[in-house]
Amino acid sequence: MKFGGTSVADLDRIRNAAGRVQREVAAGHEVAVVVSAMSGVTNQLVEWCAALSPLHDAREYDAVVATGEQVTSGLMAIALQSLGVEARSWTGWQAGVQTDGAHGKARIASVDGGLLLAAMAAGQVPVVAGFQGLGPEQRITTLGRGGSDTSAVALAAALRADRCDIYTDVDGVYTTDPRITARARKLDKIAYEEMLELASVGAKVLQTRSVELAMKERVRVQVLSSFADVPGTLVVDEDEIVEQAMVSGIAYSRDEAKITLRHVPDRPGVAAAIFGPLSEAQVNVDMIVQNVSADGTTDMTFTVSRTDLPRVRAVLAEHREAIGSNTVLTDPDVAKISVVGVGMRSHAGVANIMFSTLAGKGINIQVISTSEIKVSVLIAAEYTELAVRALHTAYGLDAA
Repeated sequence: MKFGGTSVADLDRIRNAAGRVQREVAAGHEVAVVVSAMSGVTNQLVEWCAALSPLHDAREYDAVVATGEQVTSGLMAIALQSLGVEARSWTGWQAGVQTDGAHGKARIASVDGGLLLAAMAAGQVPVVAGFQGLGPEQRITTLGRGGSDTSAVALAAALRADRCDIYTDVDGVYTTDPRITARARKLDKIAYEEMLELASVGAKVLQTRSVELAMKERVRVQVLSSFADVPGTLVVDEDEIVEQAMVSGIAYSRDEAKITLRHVPDRPGVAAAIFGPLSEAQVNVDMIVQNVSADGTTDMTFTVSRTDLPRVRAVLAEHREAIGSNTVLTDPDVAKISVVGVGMRSHAGVANIMFSTLAGKGINIQVISTSEIKVSVLIAAEYTELAVRALHTAYGLDAA
């Protein structure tokens, strides 16, 4: 059972979460708990580090930031003990979580669940601080964005758990953002691949890393609410879903920027001249389109995260001579809309429904990219909500 920051935001919510754990224990289940820092605590710790030194030592940053989860794990153990549940808090390193040495964004190398399994067999509920582990130099590391979800899935795999329940402030995975359309439906089940695609194109329910790990280790994950006693959404192997819908969800991302290089010489190596330096600058390029002109030049259009736009401008300016283009156009007012579903493999015409629906609403498509189970388009940001609602209806996803 993993509880996110909003689920343990204050003492009342920690008591509420402890009550949920107590019910599972009373039902005869062996339970391990993973907790995030209380809502807002990590941001405060990060600000303190930055205030003392903008270029702080990443190892000491991790030592400071990891304390948020340690506080919550101790408080949760106390709350459980007050309910008569035998519980003990564990830091990441005590729980056997080994990571690489990339401080601030470490990746889990291995988890030795032996001590936790022994504690559970003895009737104890281990409450583990998420988001952290131990690096190669015996230093505390933190896992970066979405790290507590990743911790929970990794522990579930090491413990060979039947399920990893992730408690959050939403009660499951919906066909699209319910804030955009009230007709969004909660899914009973969704395949790992679909959840991975939705997470990568804007859905905020689960972080990509935790879904990748769940798919690799075949950990059944349930997303459910800390605040409502209703069934959640199971993220499972495709084989567990009997009849796949053509499309499972519509996702959107406003965190996009479009860059176009005009009149680039159409010669071998020009793409490498553009995207090589961007890669070295740690810029992740998403959609790419190339248009060859009759005059022997080409226009190259691609998208990046909006926050990377200043860095992209600087890199392109620095390598302007090697690229051979004098005109760089940027547009931060764009949005990526994605249609996702493993059912696409067996249904023809999915992309055509998307294109004709957007055309019917007068929405111009600027860039298109596809994968086996996803079609994404780039449109003007002002049409985001209209596009999501129209596509949700077009694919028959509206709730009755």
